[in-house]
Amino acid sequence: MILAILFMMMFSMDVFEGDKSLPEKLGGFLIHNIPVFFLAVLLALAWKKELWGGLLITAVSVFLMVYFHSFTTNKGSLYIIVPFLLAGILFILCYVMEKRQPQQKP
Repeated sequence: MILAILFMMMFSMDVFEGDKSLPEKLGGFLIHNIPVFFLAVLLALAWKKELWGGLLITAVSVFLMVYFHSFTTNKGSLYIIVPFLLAGILFILCYVMEKRQPQQKP
């Protein structure tokens, strides 16, 4: 998921081309990275609370699939969305597997 977030951040680097001033370029960079910051917050939540983070990441992924019509007209969006869906499912599975293990006494 970290690599997918960095991949998305890479697309905002085109803001630094052109003849705009540095504050305008930085503002554009921040605006382009709002989804990246949101996903980083979801990742941090999932790292602390696997179940809630996994459920939120999965829900956001499903919402994005519906919003972008991923299964009818815009199949290319699946390349971006599916890694996040898989990460959400894996966080949920991690929580389930952790709860199934018997507690070991120290």
